[in-house]
Amino acid sequence: MLDYATLRVIWWALLGTLLIGFAIMDGFDFGVAGLLKVLGRDNEERLVLLEGIEPTWEGNQTWFILGGGATFAAFPMLYAVSFSGMYLAIFLVLLAFILRPVGFNFRGKIHDPRWASLWDWVLVGSGIVVMLISGVAFGNLFLGLPFRFDDDLRMTWQGGLLDLLHPFALLTGLVSLSMLLAHGACWAALKADHVIAARATRIARWMTLSYAVFYVAAGIWLAYGIPGYAVTGTAISEAVSNPLYKQVARGGSWFASYMQYPGFWLAPLLALTSAVAVQMLIARRSIAGFIASSLMVGGTIASAGFALFPFLLPSSLDARSSLTLWDASSSRGTLQLMLVVTAIFLPIIILYTGWVYRVMRGRVTLEQVRKAHGGY
Repeated sequence: MLDYATLRVIWWALLGTLLIGFAIMDGFDFGVAGLLKVLGRDNEERLVLLEGIEPTWEGNQTWFILGGGATFAAFPMLYAVSFSGMYLAIFLVLLAFILRPVGFNFRGKIHDPRWASLWDWVLVGSGIVVMLISGVAFGNLFLGLPFRFDDDLRMTWQGGLLDLLHPFALLTGLVSLSMLLAHGACWAALKADHVIAARATRIARWMTLSYAVFYVAAGIWLAYGIPGYAVTGTAISEAVSNPLYKQVARGGSWFASYMQYPGFWLAPLLALTSAVAVQMLIARRSIAGFIASSLMVGGTIASAGFALFPFLLPSSLDARSSLTLWDASSSRGTLQLMLVVTAIFLPIIILYTGWVYRVMRGRVTLEQVRKAHGGY
């Protein structure tokens, strides 16, 4: 039997893994959708791009559902505070998720260029909204969110959607947007007709370069302009979940965890070296470029999670109310049971996903689209 502290760390790592899985698997089809009007010059080229993601985009959202479910079950206080306080931002993300299948299914119902263009813009908008808001949300974690608990653990939230648009959060939004657009372009370079793939190669390079600039700028700002949080004294890792049992100080560095655990530096190193690898490998238009962009995404998210450790949701109103992995989790029994279930079903999901992508391998060409759609 694993002790309570170990289970909490395992579920913190699993939650991060699910988030990375979602960003990699769903991120590239959001990226392709966001670039639909740029990569596709006419209807046939856009059909090539859409048919490169349509067989798998719905399955990719499994990672989003898994992440939400794991948060609800493993860290219910995190789920409650974030979904209640950031309701409007989450509503916009969910609206984008709702409009995506409508766009895919309705686009070809009427053979009219104006009709197709309308749904193309819906797909572009839904992709950009999710990518940008996700990055803005991450930036606000470092700034602290305006919530507090009273002595009975009743939560109050002060502020609205516009309060989340801090310049630093907008910068992290640009990190997310450029990173996932590059990831989507790498998928298009791998999957689309060679005419479109050549275009995607150029865009992937520009987006990767933009990502590197934004990522380094965000890191410098975080190091010198955003005060960090730190648990004072010894963290109570085995106690029942109650955030008010600890004391938290502000004013340190968000990179303190990197000094305590030097292995954390591997994450930003992976992110930046993978960005360089994309620049070098994307011209091959092979799986290597896409793997490099996937590692870039994973390293970026891991580097943010390591900087926050052990915090999950810092509070800007009352530092003591901040949620950490030690005081926001479910009971030991719940975490243990969920770990067994995850150990059974997560490998099945991974194996099934791998099989689907193996079956759907190969490029989607303009010739195939012309034959399938009769010239439309």
